[in-house]
Amino acid sequence: MSGLPESIKTWQMVEPGGKDRETGESRPGKLELKEIPVPELGPDEVLVEVAGCGVCHTDLGYFFDGVPTVSKPPLTLGHEISGTVVAGNSSWIGKEVLIPAVMPCRRCLLCKTRRGNRCLDQKMPGNSLGIYGGFASHIPVPAIDLCEIKNRGDIPLENLAVVADAATTPFQATRRASLEPGDNVIVIGVGGVGQYMVQEAKALGAGTVVAVDIVEDRLRKMLSYGADFVINATGKSPKEISGQLKEIRKANGLPGFGWKIFEVTGTRPGQELGLALLSFTSKLIIVGFGLQKVEYSISRLMAFDAEIIGTWGCLPEYYPQVLQMVLSGRVALEPFVQTRPMSTIEETFHEAHERPPEKRIVLTPDF
Repeated sequence: MSGLPESIKTWQMVEPGGKDRETGESRPGKLELKEIPVPELGPDEVLVEVAGCGVCHTDLGYFFDGVPTVSKPPLTLGHEISGTVVAGNSSWIGKEVLIPAVMPCRRCLLCKTRRGNRCLDQKMPGNSLGIYGGFASHIPVPAIDLCEIKNRGDIPLENLAVVADAATTPFQATRRASLEPGDNVIVIGVGGVGQYMVQEAKALGAGTVVAVDIVEDRLRKMLSYGADFVINATGKSPKEISGQLKEIRKANGLPGFGWKIFEVTGTRPGQELGLALLSFTSKLIIVGFGLQKVEYSISRLMAFDAEIIGTWGCLPEYYPQVLQMVLSGRVALEPFVQTRPMSTIEETFHEAHERPPEKRIVLTPDF
């Protein structure tokens, strides 16, 4: 091995957060700066020096809301990672890579039937990869699922971290939706993940893309990045939004059936809207995660011959295709990314929890 550091510096979540039983308000967890030993690497493992790690809504769920992790604290959060291989399998040393947010076991029936993104024995940094996550100086990972980054031009390596989740999760969602050229699409929520959902749906040939959000600036921005129409949902009921969509369809000769609806907010209003818009032969794909429960008359699925589909992560096999979409400019990255020093992790978590950022935050090691 070469380039082996003396230790791994890491921001560990030593205590998880949780919801107050009486008020329902979030209680933050506790982070501590730690140094941990570098593990002995197996023949199929590498050590990646982290260039950047994105702050995902999932991390905030662990830290504030008590969403359980497979590996119990203390552990390092962060699963949206880019970096450079510095030790381990010699064929990888020196290469710039993306680390998939979910890494399948490659042995089980789910993996063998192309559902490895939901492999029950998968490894996920910041959750089920032992104590290891991306908010650290280095991370040991299996080499088999790495996605090599080539010819990135002037795109900073740390910025490409968002491809490892924010940009690949929407791609997996399009596969679950069986998105085909000419399909009409609705994206509910154009934040950190929804921004790429819109772009990728259009890049893959969607006919009409309608973006729905409560932030006007986001919506205006998406008109330049794949959205054909936008609807500001602020203060509007699902029925009112459905009415606006009907006007768009009528004015542009679009059908009222067969739409692919991607719910990316993970919020009750977003999910309720998605269900309200679900109509004849349509599909509702649940991309965002939330802890709330939503009521729905499930017999409507039978009457509409419609579907509700869940989607989780992204198969590592799809990463090169998504990365190429970014590097070729078919999917824009730079307008949707910001970087901060990793030492700001605690204040960044609180800020992102209080108000979702307009640009995905990537933390860069500054130990």
